[in-house]
Amino acid sequence: MFRNFKLVPKILFGRGCFAQLDEVVGGRRKSGEDWAVFVVDDVFKGKDLEKRIPLHDNDFLLWVNVADEPKTGYVDKLTLEAKNFNAAFPCAVIGIGGGSAMDLAKSVSLMLTNEGSSTEYQGWDLIKNPAVWHAAVPTLSGTGAEVSRTAVLTGPEKKLGLNSDYTVFDQVVLDPELTKDVPKEQHFYTGMDCYIHCIESLQGTYINEFSKAYGEKSLDLCRQVFVDNHPDSADKLMMASFFGGMSIAYSQVGACHALSYGLSYVLGTHHGVGCCITFDTLDEYYPDGVKEFRAIMNKTGVDIPRGLTKDLTGDQMETMIRVALGLDPLWENCLGKDWKNIMTRDKARSLFEKM
Repeated sequence: MFRNFKLVPKILFGRGCFAQLDEVVGGRRKSGEDWAVFVVDDVFKGKDLEKRIPLHDNDFLLWVNVADEPKTGYVDKLTLEAKNFNAAFPCAVIGIGGGSAMDLAKSVSLMLTNEGSSTEYQGWDLIKNPAVWHAAVPTLSGTGAEVSRTAVLTGPEKKLGLNSDYTVFDQVVLDPELTKDVPKEQHFYTGMDCYIHCIESLQGTYINEFSKAYGEKSLDLCRQVFVDNHPDSADKLMMASFFGGMSIAYSQVGACHALSYGLSYVLGTHHGVGCCITFDTLDEYYPDGVKEFRAIMNKTGVDIPRGLTKDLTGDQMETMIRVALGLDPLWENCLGKDWKNIMTRDKARSLFEKM
């Protein structure tokens, strides 16, 4: 059976295009009663970007904190705040920020129209009702959250996304100028998340010409940014992020993301950081990619955290392994249908012990 998946239908790209956001959202406002929710990373409080958010009188500015990875309990709380602000459905939910802020915006738009807790919808195609129209304005490049069909959340039992066609954004606004003040370490970690998406997709068993075309171009753009230091790096990394997300949309990520989910579930490690820590241990599976990753890391001068798992309790290690090995599609993409005989619990443990 071939996958028949949904893509982002409308895209704005270019330096300064954020100024058109009001016009875009205006298309959703059919009456004076219509209102929008702006889900914005609170790192922008008091910054110039806050003054540029096109808020109307009826709108709700929902600041979100992403110091921790997005959790189901936090999504439920944010959704309740939006419902309490106005009992009517908003005409739009707009996420402004990095991958976590965009995932929170996706989640709120879904949970406004689906009853119960977001924990009930962690998995593939469990969402029952279409989301409120939702748009993304990324202020970081690399996560691919602006194009993916998932909103990654940590719940009480697992880290797993709200994966569905309804999760896909209806509009994306890609303005490279918004990434100009990203700190060096964050630029590296989110950029390497994109790089790893490409390696996992291109070397996976799910690879096909659709994913290959996007993955190869994204990888080329990543190299122009991190190897060649191209002067248009902000534009190139923004497109690399989008293309990398497109590549995994019709293939899958792999061993690095599966293991990183276990790491972040137990230790709360941020996604991009966790992916870099994990990828650095995977020479056996992605030898050329890991070699190039280390060269880029040395060039940028960013040193990833090490020794994170040395003091784990037995229960914590078991939880980490359980969460990681529960992601069947990711392992099948990396190792094939016989993956359970290759990536045993002992093998997974040995990889975590290197981190």
